[in-house]
Amino acid sequence: MIDRLVRLSLRTRAVVVLMMLVVIAAGIYAYSGMPVDAFPDISPIMVPVFAEAHGMSPEEVERLISYPIESAMNGLPGVTQIKSTSAFGMAVIYVYFEDDFDIYFARQLVAERLAAAMSELPEMHDPPGLGPISTGLGQIFIYYLSADRDIDTGGMDLDLYLRDLNDWVVKYQLQTVPGVTDVLSIGGNVLQYQIRLNPLALREYDVSLEDVVDAVNDNNRNAGGQFLVLGSEEHLVRGLGLVQSLDDIRNLPLKSVDGVPVTIGQVAEVAFGPEIRRGVVSRNGENEVVSGLVLKLFGENTSAVIDRLYDKVEDVRASLPEGVTLVPYYEQAELVRNATGTVTTALLIGAFLVLLTLAIFLGNWRTSVIVALALPFSALSAVILMRLAGISANLMSLGGIAIAIGMLGDGAIVMVENIYRHLNIPEKSHLDRNRVILDSAHEIGKPIVFSVAIIILVFLPILTLEGVEGKMFSPVASTISFALLGSLVMAVVVAPALSSLLLRKGKHREFFVLTRIKTVYRPAVTWAVGNKKKVAVIGLAAFVASMALLPLIGTEFVPTLEEGSILIGVTMAPSIALDEATKTIMTLERRILEYDPVEETVSRIGRPEAGSHPHPVNYAEVHIELKPSDLWGEYRSKEELVEALSADLSGYPGVQLNFTQPIQN
Repeated sequence: MIDRLVRLSLRTRAVVVLMMLVVIAAGIYAYSGMPVDAFPDISPIMVPVFAEAHGMSPEEVERLISYPIESAMNGLPGVTQIKSTSAFGMAVIYVYFEDDFDIYFARQLVAERLAAAMSELPEMHDPPGLGPISTGLGQIFIYYLSADRDIDTGGMDLDLYLRDLNDWVVKYQLQTVPGVTDVLSIGGNVLQYQIRLNPLALREYDVSLEDVVDAVNDNNRNAGGQFLVLGSEEHLVRGLGLVQSLDDIRNLPLKSVDGVPVTIGQVAEVAFGPEIRRGVVSRNGENEVVSGLVLKLFGENTSAVIDRLYDKVEDVRASLPEGVTLVPYYEQAELVRNATGTVTTALLIGAFLVLLTLAIFLGNWRTSVIVALALPFSALSAVILMRLAGISANLMSLGGIAIAIGMLGDGAIVMVENIYRHLNIPEKSHLDRNRVILDSAHEIGKPIVFSVAIIILVFLPILTLEGVEGKMFSPVASTISFALLGSLVMAVVVAPALSSLLLRKGKHREFFVLTRIKTVYRPAVTWAVGNKKKVAVIGLAAFVASMALLPLIGTEFVPTLEEGSILIGVTMAPSIALDEATKTIMTLERRILEYDPVEETVSRIGRPEAGSHPHPVNYAEVHIELKPSDLWGEYRSKEELVEALSADLSGYPGVQLNFTQPIQN
């Protein structure tokens, strides 16, 4: 089989070279359109169901909402686990599916069961709904809105005004960006039409709360009445009853006493007011701001989505009133660029070192060129197969190619060096060059195939891992295997054809580097062969020593990725009020800002609107943006800064701190 491949390669050299160029070009094209992430997304296939139950205690939420919905989800195909969180005023039910399950089919199944379960749920202001089509790493872009204190808000409080702008201007524009599945608001106050009932007036007019609710519902809708034909024209008939102002609400009739209507304005104060909130965003311990969390659609390219978001942000800024600013304070694009840039740099350095080594040891530029082409050919072959397999470019998958970079040229080196050696043998000078190449390939073809196959087999057990381990490490094994397959094609098919085109017959003097190395190597080998027992004892002693040191080096799942920022999870007393929690976090922020490396702090206290983690108001996340490292003063590393912050902030009463990073969290 190998001989036939080599013979075909030599017979169709032009086609082989063209195929090599096509593979390289296709690999470059595949990489340009490949999803790029910092880490492999290890999130499971999960469909969240969010149900807001305003005013209900966690016990009522669990019994009346969470449990019925959980029960309804049992028996769905592909479901592996169902969990729920019941908090004050909110329930979140998480339905987990098998890893190979289609996310959109899973959502369809959950939506159908949820519709069937609605009859068992209590009457709710907002019906339960599915969460965004995103993952644990989907929170790719976070911004806040701030405004000058002297801005004209039309009589509204500033926090109401900013939240209104975010909900009705900013969010709608950002949601048009391809790749964005949702934008969640947190902070500020949601503007409401509020009917503040007077109990004494209700008793005086003999009106109940249900009467007021029914009056608002019955008198707040439009009705269609078909059309009338008058002469040669049609006229639409409509009943207009939609409430459009506070006066419309005040004038809604509740009942009639002796022909005189009793209106809502007589039994209640009708005014604008803030909704009861469960989340606050503060900045630098000075003031509250309104923030938005942009969630990426499942499977989208993180860097591409963020680039599109930045383009859209410019349009959004132009549409905001003067004095209002939109400031992005967290996005994953820089982290993705750093992560992939680190691996790319490692690849380039590795490739340079391999080429330098080849030039030194082979001592022939023609053979070096052939072997050098094995690196891009193998790496880009892996990229093509990654694209076909749906593997994104990330720290782990590109790291697999970086790990394999030293092995990618092995097959081509052995093949080309053996061909080069045979072409230098005087006894074969009368033979046709292609015949010499064919004999050389026949001699070492099978060893090359078997050696590469053995290396691939070593990594195949990693592909059997499941769950988080499988999603984290299988890209490494896959890309190494893909790259080695590419190197095998290069060694068996492409290298003989290139050798036929570039290498010449004739005696070549051995490169002086090899001559010098042999003068040291031959005596060492001679001594080792003559002292087999001593060599075996030395090798065994080294093995035992290494095994004895193994338990001392420590273990971890994956090395910590430096994200360039700090996130502090702050847990306070369970019974703390939101206002008091806000004061506590602002105090911590002001203290954190006294440290030289800190550029800015933005804290999220409680939870945003439905669609994200249902954090209680006693939990906050303090996001710390850092200055460039040359402005850190006395702190030489982030570890030193974290230790100092931990020792300082832990002394504040009533708080427990957990230092982490956004993606790590």
